Amino acid sequence: MKFTIKVDGETYEVEVDVAAPEQPQPGFVPPSGTYQAPVVAAPAAAVSGGVDEKVEDESKVCRSPISGLVIRVDAEPGQTIEADETLMVLEAMKMETVITAPIAGKIAKINRAAGDPVKAGQVLIEFE
Repeated sequence: MKFTIKVDGETYEVEVDVAAPEQPQPGFVPPSGTYQAPVVAAPAAAVSGGVDEKVEDESKVCRSPISGLVIRVDAEPGQTIEADETLMVLEAMKMETVITAPIAGKIAKINRAAGDPVKAGQVLIEFE
């Protein structure tokens, strides 16, 4: 490519070699070698029970009012409890729900442990 340049009244002819344009560089260059994708946790196990769970005597069970996770169990099988005594604590959406005894009596069976998921209406505790 030729140019004519004038400097301080003097005219000069200049020839310039034009280099080929550079190829654009990618914004991300993957690392060399092998790459291992992150491992995804297995889906949680399905929770059995719920509102459709059948029992012989509805007055002798305590059901979960919400779906959530058992975070604490304060009762034990064979324990004698009073009405409104705390039995366990559930958590759903970062809110805790205290489960209290609906009746005074003796606990026959605790169906869920700390860390277990529960469905709304699922039987948590059975009374004698």
